[in-house]
Amino acid sequence: MKIIIAAIFVFAALSASASAQTPPPYAGMQSRPVKALSDQQIADLRAGRGMGLALAAELNGYPGPMHLLELADQLALTVDQRAAVKTMFETMKAEAIQLGENLIAQEAALDRLFAGRTVTPQTLQAATAAIGETQARLRDTHLKYHLSTAAVLQPQQLHRYAELRGYTGTGPAPGHMHKHGSN
Repeated sequence: MKIIIAAIFVFAALSASASAQTPPPYAGMQSRPVKALSDQQIADLRAGRGMGLALAAELNGYPGPMHLLELADQLALTVDQRAAVKTMFETMKAEAIQLGENLIAQEAALDRLFAGRTVTPQTLQAATAAIGETQARLRDTHLKYHLSTAAVLQPQQLHRYAELRGYTGTGPAPGHMHKHGSN
């Protein structure tokens, strides 16, 4: 019995020591300009980057316009394909940047509600609903251009894209996807 009690005591002491060495998960974040967004997230939103928002498309055989432009030579994109994808990329980026700026402003407004201690259930609901709508629109923006770019490629280009990105052997066969028109 003494051994069990001693073991429990040692385990408790080790657990307390280990947890004392682990920094609190949010330490340092209180000084961020927008508490809910890291500097990297703000930079990504301001640059119109995808931040993984289109993984459902990308990993299921619907390439993004930026990646297509990066791999244009290896995919043997035609002049018309390059022009179409470039236009899609520029349009997507402009839409994403505007939505990203909106999201940053909305997160900053929510932060101010809490920092100023003026948040109420009603203002909280309105702020989070607006943020959720903007997040959904931002994700839709990235996804719809993945859908549009897949429609301008030939099956062999989709297959080659999957190879170049390291996706072969997973998901649907790119050459067997249903083609969709642009949105």
